[in-house]
Amino acid sequence: MIVHQWGEIEYIEARQKMDLIHQEAMQDGKNHLILCSHPNVFTVGVAEKEQFGVSVVQSDRGGSITCHSAGQNIFYFCFQVKNPARFYKKVLQSFEKFFAKHLPSVKYDKNQSGFYIQNRKIASLGFRYSHGVSLHGVSLNVDVDLAFHSQVNPCNLEGVIPTSLHAEKIYLTQKEVNEEVIQCIEESFCDAAI
Repeated sequence: MIVHQWGEIEYIEARQKMDLIHQEAMQDGKNHLILCSHPNVFTVGVAEKEQFGVSVVQSDRGGSITCHSAGQNIFYFCFQVKNPARFYKKVLQSFEKFFAKHLPSVKYDKNQSGFYIQNRKIASLGFRYSHGVSLHGVSLNVDVDLAFHSQVNPCNLEGVIPTSLHAEKIYLTQKEVNEEVIQCIEESFCDAAI
């Protein structure tokens, strides 16, 4: 797995760079993981038709509205994918391992595509597949401004509010989170072809 560390980068610039990594992955046959964060921005998936009271950027991923900001770790996957369902399961396993260690109360909800503690959403997932390689990925709230994130319901879900690792009393740095999640991803993806 090749890891790209971009730091904080505007969403639109990151989307353009992700396309280049996607093309690289199509050519070299390797898995590429991109780590970054974005300045304050709301993005919406391709199927979302609702108008929101905040400025949004259109995305070609699945899902509804997602908030990105400083203090959020983003993991973009440009991975070789023969079986999207198996790939998705391995992504879930990666983050489930991380949460099992630090915050066992976090559960994945397949009907609302994300990780939750009761009605509090801590991580969002959204993927797309093109030419056998995945795009987009997972955003995990480490230490975000919850007031900014609370301007819209996470993924436009009624009764759901945002939370973060720090809000749940898990005081890992963004660097520590990245290091641990990379290890979880390596462990989940090392055992079989996807």
